[in-house]
This record gives sequence, structure tokens and C-alpha cells, in this order.
Amino acid sequence: MILVVVGIFLVSSCKKEDDSLVPIQETSYNFFVAGHTYGQPGVDNKGLHPPFQDKFDFINQRQAKMGFLTGDIVPVGTEKNWNEVDSVLKFLDADVYFAVGNHDMSDRQLFENRYGITYFDFSFEDDLFIILDPNIDEWNISGAQLEFLKNVLNSKANVSRNIFVFFHQLLWWDRHNKYRNVRLNSTEGRADSINFWTEVEPLFHKLPNNVYMFAGDLGAGSWSDNFMYDHYDNITFIASGMGEGNGDNFVIVKVGKENISFELIALNENEVHSLGDFKDYMLP
Repeated sequence: MILVVVGIFLVSSCKKEDDSLVPIQETSYNFFVAGHTYGQPGVDNKGLHPPFQDKFDFINQRQAKMGFLTGDIVPVGTEKNWNEVDSVLKFLDADVYFAVGNHDMSDRQLFENRYGITYFDFSFEDDLFIILDPNIDEWNISGAQLEFLKNVLNSKANVSRNIFVFFHQLLWWDRHNKYRNVRLNSTEGRADSINFWTEVEPLFHKLPNNVYMFAGDLGAGSWSDNFMYDHYDNITFIASGMGEGNGDNFVIVKVGKENISFELIALNENEVHSLGDFKDYMLP
């Protein structure tokens, strides 16, 4: 179903369990997150990255309620490309949301005419979901979008359990912080300094909620990493992507009544869990 408004590791506050001992029915709900889904640069796929499309039956079997494509959904934002994306997403049972990337915004007017505003929120089973668009202001969340974010958190955080935030660029990355060695697909459009750590992260860090932020600008080629994971205090950062071939992946998030776990799903291996779990890749 298309609804566009626009490894396994339990977080440190939760008990880690072997996935084989956690039946799907004990999960309140599942959703998936996939980055850079147009796939390999320079290849004109009809729809999305073919190995990802091949996992649609797997996603449906996991009974994912929702899916989030974290940017670079199409190589260029044309009518043809968006029509092809819509046509393949019909094979998913999940409601799919777009967190747009720089490639998707090559024609912002076309996108907004089709899908609406590129930042929004909604609630599902006591959890708050927020989609942001860093492409508006050089990776900054500023102006009307920042006011939107503050208003959402002020009005909904205290009545929400978990908060899930989705955007394309790895906003936590900086040349001078602990994430500097994470190899991105691109820093296209990024200002010399951005307001993630000064204005955006503090809004979430002060909350009592567990906050999970997802980005999708990895995995395009040999120059970039395929995924990353980090956790501190109440905040977890997860990034994923596809296109290179080796290491192509997406994430299934299993939201339980008392904990949240993540599956890192390999696209090009016989064993979907062959990449291991996010604990293996947590930044030092």
C-alpha cells in the first residue's frame, strides 16, 4: 500500500535477546527503514533498487505496518521516475512514507504537487513519528520547519512513548566530531556549519522519551559505508543504504511493549542476517 504525505540489537536500556527466541507475535508492530533506494548510481532502474524490491515478500511476511524510505528514492525527480516508484510500492502491504533526499528534490515543485509538504508528523500506537527535510536549508532544520518541530515536541512528546525521526542526510556527522570517520555518500548542499548539535539535538536530548533517528545517505558505492549505529543517553542514531552491492541493506524495527529491537537485513546474501547486528558496528 502506498501512503505518502509528502542485525538485531536491543537498545542499552533493554534486555538483549536472541532473535530466534522472539516470536513476531510478541512485537506490537514492525516497520522498515531503507536508504538510498534508487540503488547504484548511473543505473536506470525501473522503480527501486532490484535487490530491495526482491525483498518485498519478505517485508510483507514480517507484517510491517509502515515503511520509511530515507531519501534518494529516485536518481532524478521526474514524473517518469516517481510513477515507477509508485507502481512498485503497490506490492508492499505497508504504508510507505518518504523522507526526501537531495536527488528527490531536483524538482521540489513536482514532488510537492504529487505528495505534499516534505516535513510532517503522525502518531501510531502511542509512538510519535517525525519526518524532516534538511534539503530546504543546506542541512539545517530552520525557520518554519524548526518551529514545526518545536511545536510537535511541545504538544506530543509528553503523550508519546517512543519518538522516531527520519531524514536523509546524516545530520549528526561533522568533520570534527566522533562521526567524522563515517563515510557518507555525499555532502552535497551542506553548509559549512549546521544547527543539528546546537538547536535540533538538544530538543530531543532533554526529553524523557527514547529517541531513534534514521538517515539514509550511505551505501551508494565503494567510497561510502553501508550502515552505522550509535547510542548514547536517550538517543540512537541509525543509518543505512544500498547501491554498492556488497553490504546493501535495510532495517526492520520491531517495536515491542517493553523494548525495541533492530534487524539489519542483507539484500544480496542467502542469509538475511549475514551482516550481523548493529552492536558489532557501534562507534567507539
